[in-house]
Amino acid sequence: MKVLMVLTSHSELGNTGHKTGFWIEEFAAPYYAFKDAGATITIASPKGGQPPIDPKSAEPASQTDATRRFEKDKEVQQLLAHTKKLSEISAGDFDAVFYPGGHGPLWDLAIDAESIRLIETFWKNNKPVAAVCHAPSALLNVKDENGEPLVKDKKVTGYYQYRRRCCSTNQCCTFFTGR
Repeated sequence: MKVLMVLTSHSELGNTGHKTGFWIEEFAAPYYAFKDAGATITIASPKGGQPPIDPKSAEPASQTDATRRFEKDKEVQQLLAHTKKLSEISAGDFDAVFYPGGHGPLWDLAIDAESIRLIETFWKNNKPVAAVCHAPSALLNVKDENGEPLVKDKKVTGYYQYRRRCCSTNQCCTFFTGR
């Protein structure tokens, strides 16, 4: 199985002056699940190269077995340093696509034309499309084969508005996904 993992290239948390990016655990846990199951994994991002990591996801309280494995894994560090540009990716080369979370996807992946194109192509070819936490925002502007929003009349889970109100970042996010 060939899995494409798409990470954000966005590093600024709105106008707060804080850094953001992808959340380590939301990348590492599925990455190792795919890898340990024998999948071939390609990592891409809108700009290519090293995607930003949300510094809060590296704090001690956020550590898990997957994040500790990630920190020691030289191979994955090299893959991250050289992610492919989304514009260089063909959905036909993969069996599934997965979007890890972090706040970054709210800014770039929600509006990135290449990301939207990829998701639409995966969907039209009946290939799995998955996202976790804030990354379902990448589905916001995706259309189905009839030109309707992909998420119309579907149950979608993610980081919802109620939870946002409990966080210090609720004033800087670009949109709420509702509940």
